[in-house]
Amino acid sequence: MNSDAIPPRVRMENITKSYGAVQSLRGVTLEVAPGEVLGLVGDNGAGKSTVSKVLAGAVIPDSGRIEIDGEPVRFEDPGDARKHRIEMVYQDLSLCDTVDVAGNLFFGREPMRRMLGIPMLDHAKMHHDAREMLDGLGIRIPSTRLDVENLSGGQRQAIAISRAVSFDPKVLIMDEPTAALAVAEVEAVLELVQTISRRGVSVILISHRLQDLFLVCDRISVMYEGQNVADRKIGETNLEEIVDLIVGRKFKARSARALAEN
Repeated sequence: MNSDAIPPRVRMENITKSYGAVQSLRGVTLEVAPGEVLGLVGDNGAGKSTVSKVLAGAVIPDSGRIEIDGEPVRFEDPGDARKHRIEMVYQDLSLCDTVDVAGNLFFGREPMRRMLGIPMLDHAKMHHDAREMLDGLGIRIPSTRLDVENLSGGQRQAIAISRAVSFDPKVLIMDEPTAALAVAEVEAVLELVQTISRRGVSVILISHRLQDLFLVCDRISVMYEGQNVADRKIGETNLEEIVDLIVGRKFKARSARALAEN
């Protein structure tokens, strides 16, 4: 291997995690290059969400090694991961419905100004910066003063992604970002994924909507019962193969033919 080669943006090696007698991760190894979009798939309970939470600092692994740009790191909480510019957008989005768009984008780090020496929230700057942020990502929301509860599912997803991007991540993990969205909203979110990756951000996309992955991903990694079972470049596989890798063993073992032969 060329010693001058650019290291992966992320390398996770032999990651294990158990919850009592349940072994959720059994030696997972995962790599993502700068600017690459990796689709992470698997049946329910395959371990894809757990390994993502390990990278995001929300779950501490029992063993294994994580490297960011070739440097070993260890995360004790999501704050540690954020310091290394890793962000995760969870399926529940973690938005405050009764707060407006700008307030959600800057929640916990609102711009302040002083009036007569007293610190006050700078509403004008917050809404100006929020509009610039959304426009820069091509997100169409009519007003940053709208409460999030009044937005569509796709708009809410875009706000959650924008908030994560505002931290200038090197790695962005998205857990089921297109679940339960209308077709037009799915297309908008996938366009946003492509916009982010073109900035050099490595994106890990967890999704059961396999057709979406074939539109935006460079590779697909398949997990089964806490292990990696396959890694495919998007141009060297197809939907049928990925489905078979996800569920093929399970269904083949229970097929009528197998039962008849036994």
